[in-house]
Amino acid sequence: MATRKRLSPEESRLAALEAARALLIETGPQSVTLKAVAARIGRTHANLLHHFGSAAGLQKELAGHLAKTVCDTIIDAVRASRAGLGSPREVVDLAFDAFDKEGAGALASWMILTGNEDALTPIVETIHQLVDEIAPEEAAHGAAPTQVHEETLALVLMAMGDALIGGALSRSLGLPETAARDRAERMLTRSIEVRLPKG
Repeated sequence: MATRKRLSPEESRLAALEAARALLIETGPQSVTLKAVAARIGRTHANLLHHFGSAAGLQKELAGHLAKTVCDTIIDAVRASRAGLGSPREVVDLAFDAFDKEGAGALASWMILTGNEDALTPIVETIHQLVDEIAPEEAAHGAAPTQVHEETLALVLMAMGDALIGGALSRSLGLPETAARDRAERMLTRSIEVRLPKG
């Protein structure tokens, strides 16, 4: 019989967060419990209780983990776009996928509905750090001081709304499923065009 590999505390936390992320995507936020995550990684409920304190603690850390993973990817995409190696659509798709396919929208909604709103803090803080990191770079390319903040707010709200009711609302209005993404792409493209030097 195979013995279970002993993980460091950090490896154990990361394994739990990845398992929680998989459960979130597969079966929704209500399934992200200490018991379910423990079963998924072959650990005990007590082990996860030690690491996260409660299901709410696990969900809060999952929110931070998701936000950091997504924001790191978005920063890379923004810089690639700025260097001519990517497009505004790639940035839009990453943001929208984070809230839809990666489950951040469902997790955020679940936290609000269950009264765990403080668990949204890691998402908000991570997005704020993303904006603070790229704003000086964008300012060097002609962006107004608050422009990146406003565009990020609009993009996140559009992505969140699309994850929650975008498909149904688009169908109801007779629009393609990608309507919100298309709109966000036009917003970012226009913003970049405005900043480019006229030649």
